[in-house]
Amino acid sequence: MKSIPTANLQGQVAIVTGSTQGLGTDIARQLLQAGASVMLVGRNREMGAALASELGERCRFVACNVELDEDIDDCIDATLAAFGRLDILVNNACVYDDQGLLSDRAQWLNTLNINLVSAAIFVQKAAPHMLEGGTVINIGSTGGKFGAAGRALYPASKAGLLQLTRNLAVSLAPTSIRVISVSPAWTWSPSVANLSGGDIAVADRVGATFHPLGRVGRGEEIGHVVAFLCSHGASWITGVDIPVDGGFSILGPDQGLSPRVWFERLRDPA
Repeated sequence: MKSIPTANLQGQVAIVTGSTQGLGTDIARQLLQAGASVMLVGRNREMGAALASELGERCRFVACNVELDEDIDDCIDATLAAFGRLDILVNNACVYDDQGLLSDRAQWLNTLNINLVSAAIFVQKAAPHMLEGGTVINIGSTGGKFGAAGRALYPASKAGLLQLTRNLAVSLAPTSIRVISVSPAWTWSPSVANLSGGDIAVADRVGATFHPLGRVGRGEEIGHVVAFLCSHGASWITGVDIPVDGGFSILGPDQGLSPRVWFERLRDPA
């Protein structure tokens, strides 16, 4: 897929949490391509340093455990020291530890702490340093909008993040800081790669059932939307969720097929 810049972010500075692999890296790449400088945030120092070196001079890495307030403070301080300003915060860090009803209290608290509470604390600490017209992007999920058997923690945390987006947008509007969530559906990522045996064609074939556009998403497609939402072209958008999901959220349980199709399949399963 050809990568074409969708926004002009020249001179802006972004923090992207959970950006040493997967979707976070894809988002960071698109912000860089749009002209922003980016602070990569993650826990793996080796991966982070290598990626920052690969992405070039407008990219830095800081090791940060988003569960620790002092690490968040250090991350913001490092960003200001390196680039002199802060315009964009992308809350992407998350965990997928989810056993549904079998999940214990420790799992619940860990998931909510990383996926929801840490995003809120990062905004609390970053907002006073963000310039007027700054943008917060919370990475949601279609999982936070629909029911799914065997899951509870991840969907609950993402549903909470969508509501947090609305509340923060109202709270920060007087400072001209916009807060928006972006909700992907199935996207090619380490987790989907693991499920598909590393075969993107398999992922696309399975994903075609649930996405009208006939495949799973690509990380750069999410990144393009994030970059646009951080740009002047989106200056009148705040407090809403942007579904970047290949049509996933427009389907009902019938998968967009009429009753006639389902009855015909019953009569002729082949």
